[in-house]
Amino acid sequence: MLTLTANAAQAIRDLTAAAPEPSQSGIRISSQGEGASSLTLSLATAPEPADEVVEAEGARVYLDPVAATVLEDKSLDAGADDQGSVSFLVTEQTA
Repeated sequence: MLTLTANAAQAIRDLTAAAPEPSQSGIRISSQGEGASSLTLSLATAPEPADEVVEAEGARVYLDPVAATVLEDKSLDAGADDQGSVSFLVTEQTA
């Protein structure tokens, strides 16, 4: 199952804090085809019916079935550039 780093959890909480339903809001990772190169990330107010839900430190990530399979053994990290723009990075899970 996808894991979240502390940085990713904080970034997701920051992004969803202003959402209409912050208690259910998260980010959704969905597929636009087959494979990791076609995954998209968006803000979501709730999961879709078939989504897998990953929760960590108060942050929620909703994964469509293809994304859940592609990211099964991965970790989601986040960082910010000098202008404060958040970017997410998928890495291999560490033991």
